[in-house]
Amino acid sequence: MYAVRLWSVRHARSLKKLYDFFSRLAPWCAPLGRLLGADRLAALLRPLERQAKGLMFDCRMCGQCVLSATGMACPMNCPKEMRNGPCGGVRPDGRCEVKPDMPCVWMEATTGTMRIAPDHLAHPTPLLPAVDQRLRGSSTWIQVIHGRKDPAFQPPVGERTAPEAEKSPFETACRSGGFVVTVEIAPPDSADPAALLQRAERFRGLVDAMNITDGAGGNCHMSSVAAAAILAAQGLNPVYQVACRARNRIAIQGDILGAAALGVKNILCLTGDAVSQGDHPQAKPVFDLDAVSLLHVARGMVDRGEYASGRKLETPPRLFIGATANPFVPPYADRIANLEKKIVAGARFIQTQFCFDLPLLETFMGEVRRRGLERSARIIVGVGTLSNAKALRWMASHVPGVHVPEAVLARIAAATDQKAEAKRICIEMIQAIRGIEGIAGVHLMGHKNDETLVEIIAESGIRNC
Repeated sequence: MYAVRLWSVRHARSLKKLYDFFSRLAPWCAPLGRLLGADRLAALLRPLERQAKGLMFDCRMCGQCVLSATGMACPMNCPKEMRNGPCGGVRPDGRCEVKPDMPCVWMEATTGTMRIAPDHLAHPTPLLPAVDQRLRGSSTWIQVIHGRKDPAFQPPVGERTAPEAEKSPFETACRSGGFVVTVEIAPPDSADPAALLQRAERFRGLVDAMNITDGAGGNCHMSSVAAAAILAAQGLNPVYQVACRARNRIAIQGDILGAAALGVKNILCLTGDAVSQGDHPQAKPVFDLDAVSLLHVARGMVDRGEYASGRKLETPPRLFIGATANPFVPPYADRIANLEKKIVAGARFIQTQFCFDLPLLETFMGEVRRRGLERSARIIVGVGTLSNAKALRWMASHVPGVHVPEAVLARIAAATDQKAEAKRICIEMIQAIRGIEGIAGVHLMGHKNDETLVEIIAESGIRNC
């Protein structure tokens, strides 16, 4: 079946033409459908559709077929059910983060889309909505018979109707045109917030915001909502990270309201790492939303004062909304399309994965500037350090989405003081990044290396920008 699925991707252009032909003829069957009745027609078509599309595309019968928009590769075959582009964990060889023996579904989608339209990167990519779970198992052929041949694209959130609110200090910094600095802090494995506050205090006055991770790596820690609220109560400026891995859209919207009620003013929307990578691999992954659909939901809450259901909020949250990007893993060219979707969906700042490869970043930023995306969202590049080459190599091998060139590893390994050399490389990277047009700042990361990150901020001079 997988071989047939790959054949379908290779012949995506011909299959798209066949689908267009079918969609023109199908409405002629509508009178027959009315004669039979909707239930009988569905009972007739559903098993035929399941068998045909299952053979050709390994179809999951989500009831919202988007094959014509995804190069004849079904995105529901992605273990995270990513409907708007690849996650940031694609492996260097193009294989899936969750199932390393399987190529990333979005690598297949890119191949198929290029066959359908070789200039596809020149066209804005539509947003695909989150799956409507009520439609699973239903026939989309019936929709085509009734004249609805195109996928149900998600329109951007409409004009703002909720009142403007006072901007967060982080949003003010981003809009000032200065060089912003953020740092990543993992919540503790403790019910005592003392360790969290001690870590955060090291960065008071040195950074514009502090990201509070949400089960990074699929590992369990203190709730990111609670940790962000604790920092906000102390006059710090947290960025609440919310991942789609462990909560459905109901729980996520409740958490967003709760965070805003507790004084949190910034949010970073992520799909999230797979549970298989963390300390609870036996847990059930949720992925009811992906990062793009989560952004759309959050933007609707902030700008329109509405839940995803359309129900009105009494008081909308006031949040500065961001997302992530990873220019350093395949499919490289389509990372721009995914970034553009996130900005259209509502992201106003973007934080990237660790940057150890300046040429890849420069190529990415060239395309960002060509499309003018840096004018719609502030691009903040991830930088950081670990204590030695062994630790960095382990991270590159075991943390999905992290790319470290061999030359960087060799330079650190050859140094007498590997920790100092890794810090020096990070400072050099920051200086180089500051010279790239369109970059608004840096996001510092370094597991259990807080003191080194403080030194990097001071020695790089970025607080004087």
